[in-house]
Amino acid sequence: MLAVSPEVKTNALQKANFCSRLFVWWLNPLFKIGHKRKLEPDDMYSVLPEDRSQHLGEELQGHWDQEVKRAQKDAQEPSLMKAVIKCYWKSYLIWGMFTFLEEGTRVVQPIFLGKMISYVENSNSVALHEAYSYAAGLSACVLLWAVLHHLYFYHMQHVGMRLRVAVCHMIYRKVSVAWNHGALRLSSSAMGKTTTGQIVNLLSNDVNRFDQVTMFLHYLWVGPLQAVAVTALLWMEIGISCLAGMVVLIILLLLQSCFGKLFSSLRSKTAALTDKRIRTMSEVITGIRTIKMNAWEKSFIDLITRLRSKEISKILKSSYLRGMNSASFFTVSKIMIFVTFITNELLDNLISASQVFVVVMLFEALRFSSTLYFPMAIEKVSEAVVSIQRIKSSLLNAVLGELPPSQGQVSVHGRIAYVSQQPWVFPGTVKSNILFGKKYKEDRYEEVIRACALEEDLQLLEEGDLTEIGERGTPLSEGQKARVSLARAVYQDADIYLLDDPLSAVDAGVSRHLFEQCVHQALKKKITILVTHQLQHLKDASQILILKDGKTVERGTYSEFLKSRVDIFSLFEKGNEQSEPSSVPGTPTVISESLVQSLQSPRPSLKDAAPEDPESENIQVTLPLEDHLEGKVGFKTFKNYFTGDTYWLVIIFLILVNIAAQVAYVLQDWWLAFWANLQSDLYSGAFVKENEAVVFFLNWYLGVYSGLTVSTVLFGITKSLLIFYILVNSSQTLHNKMLETILRAPVLFFHRNPIGKILNRFSKDIGHMDDLLPLIFQDFIQAFLLVIGVVGVMVAAVPWIAIPVIPLGIIFFFLRQYFLETSRDVKRLECTTQSSVFSHLASSLRGLWTIRAYKAEQKFQELFDAHQDLHSEAWFLLLTTSRWLAVYLDVTCAIFVTLVAFGALILAETLDLGQVGLVLSLTLTLMGMFQWCARQSAEFENMMISVERGIEYTDLEKEAPWELEYRPPPLWPTNGRISFSRVNFRYNSDSPLVLRNLKTSIFSRQKYGIVGRTGAGKSSIIAALFRLSEAEGGIYIDDILTTSIGLHDLRKKMSVALQEPVLFTGTMRENLDPFNEHADNELWNALEEVQLKESVKSLPAKMNTELAESGLNMSVGQKQLVCLARTILRKNQILILDKATSYVDPRTDEFIQKRIHERFAQCTVLTIAHRLSNIIDCEWITVLDSGTRKGYNLPYNLLQNRNSLFYKMVQQLGEVEAAALTKRAK
Repeated sequence: MLAVSPEVKTNALQKANFCSRLFVWWLNPLFKIGHKRKLEPDDMYSVLPEDRSQHLGEELQGHWDQEVKRAQKDAQEPSLMKAVIKCYWKSYLIWGMFTFLEEGTRVVQPIFLGKMISYVENSNSVALHEAYSYAAGLSACVLLWAVLHHLYFYHMQHVGMRLRVAVCHMIYRKVSVAWNHGALRLSSSAMGKTTTGQIVNLLSNDVNRFDQVTMFLHYLWVGPLQAVAVTALLWMEIGISCLAGMVVLIILLLLQSCFGKLFSSLRSKTAALTDKRIRTMSEVITGIRTIKMNAWEKSFIDLITRLRSKEISKILKSSYLRGMNSASFFTVSKIMIFVTFITNELLDNLISASQVFVVVMLFEALRFSSTLYFPMAIEKVSEAVVSIQRIKSSLLNAVLGELPPSQGQVSVHGRIAYVSQQPWVFPGTVKSNILFGKKYKEDRYEEVIRACALEEDLQLLEEGDLTEIGERGTPLSEGQKARVSLARAVYQDADIYLLDDPLSAVDAGVSRHLFEQCVHQALKKKITILVTHQLQHLKDASQILILKDGKTVERGTYSEFLKSRVDIFSLFEKGNEQSEPSSVPGTPTVISESLVQSLQSPRPSLKDAAPEDPESENIQVTLPLEDHLEGKVGFKTFKNYFTGDTYWLVIIFLILVNIAAQVAYVLQDWWLAFWANLQSDLYSGAFVKENEAVVFFLNWYLGVYSGLTVSTVLFGITKSLLIFYILVNSSQTLHNKMLETILRAPVLFFHRNPIGKILNRFSKDIGHMDDLLPLIFQDFIQAFLLVIGVVGVMVAAVPWIAIPVIPLGIIFFFLRQYFLETSRDVKRLECTTQSSVFSHLASSLRGLWTIRAYKAEQKFQELFDAHQDLHSEAWFLLLTTSRWLAVYLDVTCAIFVTLVAFGALILAETLDLGQVGLVLSLTLTLMGMFQWCARQSAEFENMMISVERGIEYTDLEKEAPWELEYRPPPLWPTNGRISFSRVNFRYNSDSPLVLRNLKTSIFSRQKYGIVGRTGAGKSSIIAALFRLSEAEGGIYIDDILTTSIGLHDLRKKMSVALQEPVLFTGTMRENLDPFNEHADNELWNALEEVQLKESVKSLPAKMNTELAESGLNMSVGQKQLVCLARTILRKNQILILDKATSYVDPRTDEFIQKRIHERFAQCTVLTIAHRLSNIIDCEWITVLDSGTRKGYNLPYNLLQNRNSLFYKMVQQLGEVEAAALTKRAK
């Protein structure tokens, strides 16, 4: 478990000297650890002070705030791009100079190469020592290029990381920080439009574009500038012929510009589709219990698969554009060389061998900057622009108050504590949830525990108040979560308490205890505003405010109402008349005047509150750090990825196309060497062009050369497009397998794994498989085959080259293996630490209103920054370890180039011109390509960790099959008779029993009530009945053992409405009938049953009214009624109501209960309720306590036994209500 508290660790980079920084020696101790064992989080170096999330976020936020003010002053749209430029332009400009120098050294290299070939071509005119100086100059240029290249890329990646971290800080701040001095943040209305999925996608995919765009942005100006310099040098060598080759480059650049516009358009569309998919996935994970109990898994798999198919169609188009870019890197330099030499021939110009290879190497100098980095810059800038626009929209999405009053003013003086209607707990211990950053005081803590009736519950928990609570509150029940939330508020010792109906989630006895001991006693000296439907507490209120449609109906004290002879209860009845519909729907509440204006929103808007409590401490949020595999990525992972949805014939065809493309590529260089020898003879006058044999050979050479060029282009494009097609489809296949396996996993899996962790797999890991992995694999396979081909040609041309090549290959192999031992673990740590960022984000979004009410935004921002810093530790190591490998590889390559350069001069007399030119030019080609191949192969294996993590989600434990060979009769169950035979039930093998030796029978078509104290095991009966976990013993429905049939056959035949309502983003119609199975009249009838018909009819779009994510724009009671209507539509023989109307006012509840009893008179109805009035009319009642049956009889019979638990529960309601219930029970 990872408790986030910033721990001071040193970073070796801070103490490193100049040479250590230059050659990345400071990482050597980490590689030694990685070589010995698996890396753990504690092995990571701390984040650099200047890279801390808080520092970076506040720096960029300052520039953004200035930009917003400037835009408001000038009546313009603020530009996030301008704020980013103002923040980072200095450091970015400085390192831009380095890439200018780096590419300058690349352009100079062909000049030294030409001078060396001139020595071999005409040794009489060039002195040997001068040739050696050229070789030394070439070696120095190569070494300088290696140093400058990696310095530039390291610092640009570092800038990209800092920008990403800063933007993530700003997004979280926007989401969490309350209104303060005009600062922006996400309001209630904005949260209705901005979903968790969108925010997760922003933080997982959009901001990642900044890591990539910074590396290539400078090539937008360096590439064209280098092309101009190369053109000038080419003109000096061969004159006007060079323009033909440059025309090819200009055409390519124009095509890249068009590609950039297409990238931008496709990226924008893809991002919107990804948002929708991640949003839906988030809602599925959140509502998984409801989805499973309704047997909706297949329907949601189909829905998300359709969304994914739309998304993948856009990704494929983008991938084909990337494939064309990749093909251009492979082929364009060859096309430019070919067109230039053909033009030179057509102009009848002679050319020397040295000029041939200088021209070749000058065009090759453009290979990376103009045909690789420039197109990538256009692509990444296009994507980043879209991401910046999306992030800017998020930052500007709604300004100022939660829902500010349209008139008047809300003034709050003092510290506020708030208990939300749906209780919120965060990952951590029960104790940390109660303390919520306050210092622990034992006497005060014990007093709060007693007042909130938590003593018995903490005794039942194995580790007491040190029990870890999961993201969803596991293992606490809803009632226990409500009391922990209440205890949190009471412990804060605030001045004002806003209690939004916390009593609805607990049983009558606990409710009375909470009101008397907590609200009435512990908070007696506090201003307490209680929203409640429990009217028995009215007499104890100092002031009563009754609302309807957001307006005050009546106000006053209880005695004033009695004196004026106003029947309070009749006011509530009016709210239930269909002729006067409430606002979707209005529920009358007892509340004080202070909160009137903010009732337009279900959440409070807090300003002018008291300063922060000096006794506060850090909030201890505990998030589980994901387990990660160790060692190599297994062969099974590669096999599953490449052959997921692809026939072996396609794989074989791909291999053959790659080989053919590489053969054509290297044969071009080989053939060029022969042609250079002929050109040298022509240039020296040994042959003349008028000779027929010479003409024949020239035409023969040019014909073959043309064929090889055309083959290189065709095979190069084919292999690139095919690779992207296969790998993107593999990503699609893996996503679909993950999705199906996730939805087949038991509910326990979702309790154990935070939403952020699961969404990380479906957002970032899938994003890597969609975008980065195909590109990296394409780069690797292209570079690998190129290296093999080039080395083969070099050895064939000059066999002694094998002497330095063999040890070079061995060194590269061992360096790569040594690097991977560490980098694999670093990559896995990077993935797992980012999951914690998403989990904290998801938890914060669920408790947003509570966090704001307690003015804990800054504390949660600090926690977010701590998670970001932990992720930055892993990310920084990931990019620096990659640079470590690159530097060592390129320095080794520089030594290899030096050996070959001097060796070629020493053996010049034994070699012909073509051999020397070929070997030297190919050696320079290897300089960048060798290390690129090794790095990309390592990066590819690192990226395969995303595939590994995805495949891990295809091998999860599954619940029982949805269908079995034995199927129950089509009309089963006809009677709805249920029997429990010695049932023991626990949620997992490690947890204690929650139902013990349960024996009970539920007769056909009768109404059963199940009651018991909070945490007694009432909801566990439903979990056992629906087989959310497998029970011991037997549960029979109409004499069929439930374990003998498939889960869907079982779950589809029972209708259930749960205490925690689940709604999805979409229209009212889509929430009532998610899969379009019912006619309109059925939907309206269901709404009428729950008293929502007139309310929905009054809406502008009626049934097509859009609901926000999770029904944010509705109260909990309203959401419960929508879910109840959805349940009624299923028309099953068995109906189960698990506290389904706990947040609805009593009059509406009474009416609905009556309608259900009438409507389902021929059905078996199980009702679990805290309100005893809901079950007193049932034919039979089962009383539970601590998972065992303590009573089972007719309601009246149970009440006759004064020692029964049910009798005691009824008496706790007070004499009047107890008498009324006893009378109803007769």
